[in-house]
Amino acid sequence: MKKLGLALFSVPKRLNEDLEDTLDMLDSIGFEELEVFGPYTFSDEKTKQEWAATSQMLGFSASGFYGHTPQDFGAKVKDRGMSIPSMHTDIETLQRNMSALGEAARKIGATYVVLPALPEPYRKDMDDYKRSAELFNEIGKNACEEGIRFGYHNHGYGLKPWGSEKPIDLILDQTDPDLVFFEMDLFWTTAGGINPIELLDRHPNRYKMLHIKDMKPIKEFEGDGSSAQEWFGLFPNMTSCGKGDIDLEGIIKKSKEIGVEHFFVEQDMVIQPEVALKESFDYLKNL
Repeated sequence: MKKLGLALFSVPKRLNEDLEDTLDMLDSIGFEELEVFGPYTFSDEKTKQEWAATSQMLGFSASGFYGHTPQDFGAKVKDRGMSIPSMHTDIETLQRNMSALGEAARKIGATYVVLPALPEPYRKDMDDYKRSAELFNEIGKNACEEGIRFGYHNHGYGLKPWGSEKPIDLILDQTDPDLVFFEMDLFWTTAGGINPIELLDRHPNRYKMLHIKDMKPIKEFEGDGSSAQEWFGLFPNMTSCGKGDIDLEGIIKKSKEIGVEHFFVEQDMVIQPEVALKESFDYLKNL
């Protein structure tokens, strides 16, 4: 693997407490790419209010560029030999503040702006998913006009069949491949009952990024994976890459064959990141 990145939601508390030291730690492990998460100063007000409530529960508040301008944050990352190809953001900002999002992405050198989760009102039934696919095409067009690319990151919902069709297939089939790209989360895809290799194989050139996580033992959602309660219920099964039962070697091999460009380790809010993230890095670099 030539370049290996990290999704910064792996170390949010550490970033909150000491940005410089955390970036030094990630650089010392060997990570070359980072993926940031919002909200940002320009994010939609609704998202900021929701984050304020959520962050109290999670125990940290910082996000975005951690009190710095995009230029200053990007410079800190660049000074350590790393880059930022991807930004996670929210549905409201993608619809209402694309110009500000595009400006920030250009300043830090990001190519992709990614929706990490589709809010529940956008996915209550298959008609909602059809409307969401149309919305994704519109967002993708607007992103393209800003010189960036729009991506969708799957959680656990939308992977199992609703009647004769899977929502994830509907989104992939009804979005423009030149405007809408995808980031697969291996942990949530596996928990949703889909073999990541099969999904990658069915949709070549659509997936441009991976969130690489491992799971031990393999366990699927008890429901449809639509609630935070179900997500948090599987956190104890998350482990360092190479210590679990997901076929990471096979998935990464297939990913390279079908056009994946960026590989981000993500161990959500991991304990002892110096140890756990280095374990994941060393395993993946030696595949």
